[in-house]
Amino acid sequence: MITLKDLILRRGTKVLLDAASVTLNPGEKVGLIGRNGAGKSSLFALFNGTLHEDAGEYFIPAQWRMSQVAQDMPQTEQGATEFVMEGDTTLLAAQREVSAAEATEDYDRMAHAYMALHDAGSHDAPARAQALILGLGFKTSELTRPVNSFSGGWRMRLQLARALMCPSDLLLLDEPTNHLDLDALVWLESWLKKYEGTMIVISHDREFLDAVTSVTLHIDAAKLVRYGGNYSKFEDLRAEQMALQQSAYARQQDKIAHLQKFISRFKAKASKAKQAQSRVKALDRMERIAPLLADADFSFEFKEPANLPNPMLSMQGVSFGYPPPDDAAPGTPPLVIVKNVSRSVLAGQRIGILGANGQGKSTVVKTIARALRATSGEITEGKGLNIGYFAQQELDVLRPADSPLEHMLGLAKDLSVAGRIAGQATREQDLRSFLGTFNFSGDMVKQTVGSMSGGEKARLVLCMIVWQRPNLLLLDEPTNHLDLATREALSMALNEFEGTVMLVSHDRALLRSVCDEFWMVSHGGVAPFDGDLEDYQQYLLDVARQAREALRQASATPARAGDQASAGPPRARNPSESSLKRQLGEIEARMSALNHESAQIEARLCECPPAAEIAELGQRLSGVTVELQQMETQWLALCEQLESTSA
Repeated sequence: MITLKDLILRRGTKVLLDAASVTLNPGEKVGLIGRNGAGKSSLFALFNGTLHEDAGEYFIPAQWRMSQVAQDMPQTEQGATEFVMEGDTTLLAAQREVSAAEATEDYDRMAHAYMALHDAGSHDAPARAQALILGLGFKTSELTRPVNSFSGGWRMRLQLARALMCPSDLLLLDEPTNHLDLDALVWLESWLKKYEGTMIVISHDREFLDAVTSVTLHIDAAKLVRYGGNYSKFEDLRAEQMALQQSAYARQQDKIAHLQKFISRFKAKASKAKQAQSRVKALDRMERIAPLLADADFSFEFKEPANLPNPMLSMQGVSFGYPPPDDAAPGTPPLVIVKNVSRSVLAGQRIGILGANGQGKSTVVKTIARALRATSGEITEGKGLNIGYFAQQELDVLRPADSPLEHMLGLAKDLSVAGRIAGQATREQDLRSFLGTFNFSGDMVKQTVGSMSGGEKARLVLCMIVWQRPNLLLLDEPTNHLDLATREALSMALNEFEGTVMLVSHDRALLRSVCDEFWMVSHGGVAPFDGDLEDYQQYLLDVARQAREALRQASATPARAGDQASAGPPRARNPSESSLKRQLGEIEARMSALNHESAQIEARLCECPPAAEIAELGQRLSGVTVELQQMETQWLALCEQLESTSA
């Protein structure tokens, strides 16, 4: 077990934990919570040995293996599967021992090395790594792609997969859901529920904490307070505790006031001096109950929109995607992600946009927000439409060298030039006051944005959106950097907003509280999703189950038509293990050839060939992609069948 007793932990001159004590038992799933800056990440640093206690006692079993998601951005040309496999430190050590043993003629050492390699699971390591990669949302065609070819968010997913690949007794997860979409999040929850070791997770996603934790550890006033139960249970217990503390504090204050009144009244009277003195001693001996100092609340609200056009906008035969690059050959077609959408967005609608990563959710939102042009079709906007847009990359768009006040002054100037000021006060003092409502007060209004935390940057973006007084909010993953309190404030503000909301988020608590209908972006289209989030999660599970069943059916090799006619109904076949391995080898060889062909086509497309050749290459690439998906289906089915046969 992990034990902390009267522990003092400092970062610089700041005391994060002061005489803190707690015990965590083997196998417990713990949610670590507390205000930003309370010391959550520093406690992780204590657990992994990069930070040491300043006083008190700290114990963790020496034999425990620990796994943690690396926070640095990986820079390597390794393939994704190989990179994730190296997260299995036991396997890596066994492989190194085999290499060292083979360099000698010590056959006993070689025998032990090969046995250790087998025990480390070398036979199924690639399959385990690829299962993690696919579960976190990657495509089969990306399993061998170099790590450096992925964007930052996808590389951090590979870091997560690498941590999950490592055999461990203690798993430390710091905001593991930040780079995940809802589909990958559902998969991760399922994986973590099966994890048998001790897990400590820092997260601002309350539904994720509810799903995967059974103990909550709260850093409060430099103490560690343990609560039995998930985050929702913690909230209930914490509310009861706060009510009891406030009640006890009020009763004690009444008693103190009564004693003080007696002392003040009778301390000068000789006949009452002895009683007055005894009450003074009673006051001195009294153990004072601290007043209730709840976390500072943060709240904000959207102003009433100046007008509410209805419909807000109308789409007729709209396709969404990306134009060809500026240096592309004439006639190069745009890259179309979602096709032929005809829908209207009405005043007061609250739409949650669902769909797997890469299906086009952000592309649709960007196009409605005017950040992209529709590749075809027509979008008709209602008169007076005023869009407030929170993009996933919005934090990167902020100017690092400028302060919040400079951002607000620039925004006011830009909207004034565009004639879009809707009665907002634009004086510097007014803008300072408005920033104060978003907790940017005092010197913070002149602090450079580059020195701020992700949560502070997100609050600044929200501040700028609210000030513009929009009637249509387009929010693409707005909670990625927000803590629980700010997420709750956003949820309350959106519920009171009188305009229209379109929301992309993996935060199910936010989706559940804000949205009353859902659109699903999938298979190149947009359609209403008839159900709620529970139905959507069940839909995801059903799709996975159907895929597994399809894989099983695809793995069966049908008899030829002539043989069936002469032999009667086909009999059930139970292929041997060697036969299954042979089929797997054939499929893997074909997948390798297809991946090679796909890479060649994409390389040729980057050379901007003539338009006629582009069309031909596009058709070939589409055919290769379809065949790869079919091969993937068969490969997964055969792996499952081989596992069953081996068992």
